[in-house]
Amino acid sequence: MEHDNLIDPVFDTGFKGYPRTQAPRRRSEIGAAGWNVLAGDLPLPLALLKREALEHNLAWMQARVRQWGIDIAPHGKTTMSPQLFRRQLDTGAWGLTFATVTQLAVGVAAGARHTLIANQVVSDEDLAGIQLLLRAHEGLRIVFLVDSPAQLALIEGWAARHADSRPFEVMLEIGVAGARTGCRTHEEAVALATAVHASAAVRLAGIECYEGQGATGESKPDTDYTNTLMDRVEAVARHCETHGLFEGSEVLVSAGGSALYDLVAVRLRPALGLPVRGLLRSGCYVTHDHGTYQRLQVSIDARLGCAAGESLRPAMEVWATVQSCPEPRLAIVAMGKRDVSFDLSMPVPIARAPRGALAASAVPASWEITALNDQHGYLRWDAADDALAPMVGERVGFGISHPCTTFDKWHWMPIVEDDYRVSDAVSMHF
Repeated sequence: MEHDNLIDPVFDTGFKGYPRTQAPRRRSEIGAAGWNVLAGDLPLPLALLKREALEHNLAWMQARVRQWGIDIAPHGKTTMSPQLFRRQLDTGAWGLTFATVTQLAVGVAAGARHTLIANQVVSDEDLAGIQLLLRAHEGLRIVFLVDSPAQLALIEGWAARHADSRPFEVMLEIGVAGARTGCRTHEEAVALATAVHASAAVRLAGIECYEGQGATGESKPDTDYTNTLMDRVEAVARHCETHGLFEGSEVLVSAGGSALYDLVAVRLRPALGLPVRGLLRSGCYVTHDHGTYQRLQVSIDARLGCAAGESLRPAMEVWATVQSCPEPRLAIVAMGKRDVSFDLSMPVPIARAPRGALAASAVPASWEITALNDQHGYLRWDAADDALAPMVGERVGFGISHPCTTFDKWHWMPIVEDDYRVSDAVSMHF
């Protein structure tokens, strides 16, 4: 993957949301085009990023992990955007996290040299792919997760057939009953750590867990749940240190989705005899949202003592046109499941701009998206707001819930100023 074409790709009318009346442009030329979303210079629907909120989130999270004395390796699967990867790394991220080897290859091409795969690697193709990347990029580090003797046996079988391969760096994953991957008991974890240490195919670099599936948004149960999990992580780490199972100059201890990151962050540097590098893996912080993560952030802000708007800010919006008002208190907007996330909750109407208007204004509180089809959204409101009903041709801006599943519906997004002037762009590689 050629670096220039990855960081500075050419956009054209083959990209949803790119103007059909415009010639192809490189990303670096987009800001000089003079486009404004509210002037109608780009076709809708359109997903976009607000520059000031984006830059605030990057700086705020980097400052926060610095205060905690840990590092951040943001989860790249959120955006799969090389330009956003570069912004995260340039802001001070230790490295990047991915879910698959295919995703990781994009991050490496964008310049990441410290990488995690927060997932188990089991296939021959993926193991071979890791070795190819290690050979192709000097100084590259790739660490992935192990959680079973069966997985270790597959890795050892592959390594036995490839005598020239390097040992794989792995972290032991501590899991939660009823959730996803990871060792369920202390006994399973220490037995696997012992087997990993005895294997020539792998090297134990640290301990990992994922706490996000237990989040409720209520501080007391979330704190209790997180501490119980991190107590287990620390107990396994102490066992591994006591028995000399870790290899390398430091121990990696990693956790952190985007729901309870403050609670795990303070537990990522257990007092061991070896140096410990705590790695937070939050990914959605980069754009935040107007839904699930905004709701969860309220509790985080209370625990951190942050005033409203001081911490993370929503940076992503999706704009669409009202195409029909077929019955009372129903407007159909030209935006559907192919354009916006809906897996955690529906898009949230946040702004409106009548046809021809160059400024956006707030929407009535009763406006609500009640359903989505592939290309249509059902916008409804209360009778009390009939006088403020949307009109055919009007533009409506929506906040989203869960940025990951909006990013993967687009191949590019413009970056805009607060007045919706286009100043830059990013590409996505899902």
